Amino acid sequence: MSRQAASLERVAGATLFERRSDGVRLTPAGLTLLRHARTILDTLTAAERDLTGTAPRTEVVRLGVFLSAGSVVLPVMLGRLAASDPHLTVTTVEGTTPGLTRALRAGSIDLAVLTSRPPHRPPDDESPRLHTETVEDTELVVAVPAAGVFAGRTSVHVDELVDAPWIAAPSSRSEPLLGVWPGLPGRPRVVHSTRDWLTKLQLVAGGFGVTTVPARLAPLLPPGVSLLHVDGASPEIRRVLVARLPGRATPAVTAVTRAIMAAV
Repeated sequence: MSRQAASLERVAGATLFERRSDGVRLTPAGLTLLRHARTILDTLTAAERDLTGTAPRTEVVRLGVFLSAGSVVLPVMLGRLAASDPHLTVTTVEGTTPGLTRALRAGSIDLAVLTSRPPHRPPDDESPRLHTETVEDTELVVAVPAAGVFAGRTSVHVDELVDAPWIAAPSSRSEPLLGVWPGLPGRPRVVHSTRDWLTKLQLVAGGFGVTTVPARLAPLLPPGVSLLHVDGASPEIRRVLVARLPGRATPAVTAVTRAIMAAV
């Protein structure tokens, strides 16, 4: 593989791969070549079909979704596609927004459902910019046990959450994950750490803590969980985006994008 990469760089006359301590990434020149290579390969495939008079039985779209979107978006979207475009097959992978952005750039997925926070900058600083479309803006709320100190309430003041026991996902500077309320004053008391949404919500239902969730998860809450709006702080709004590499989208990618928009 190293010899093939070196040979490709000699032919291209440019450095295509950046070797780093955390792995290998494409340089801007590499990303440009990848974009053109995908177009060339798709055109060759279409030409072969036209010459042989054959049509593909199925078209595959590789979709990435951020961690809380799959449970809400995927079942509805896949159901719509099965009815409207039965020749399409969608494969999915779950990840964080930074991870899915890198996967798009590398060409390992065709389309991604991402999230952003104000001021809603582009998903990365690479050039050319990814093509993005806004799906929706959703508000963050706090999931609390339906019984206990928050029983029967529809809102909570942010100061009441300072000493609350939090259920949060592990995070890093490059890949923040939901859990503690973003505008919480002081240092939070995290009592449980998990990436799994089902585990988070079941812990809340059992009365073992509170966690931050997108309001779109309301239809999927287990019994014993209530959602509260947070007073005393600016609303926390997150934007849901559909992203792909720049250039003309294939009909299959366009159909999946339409289905995602309709599902949300």
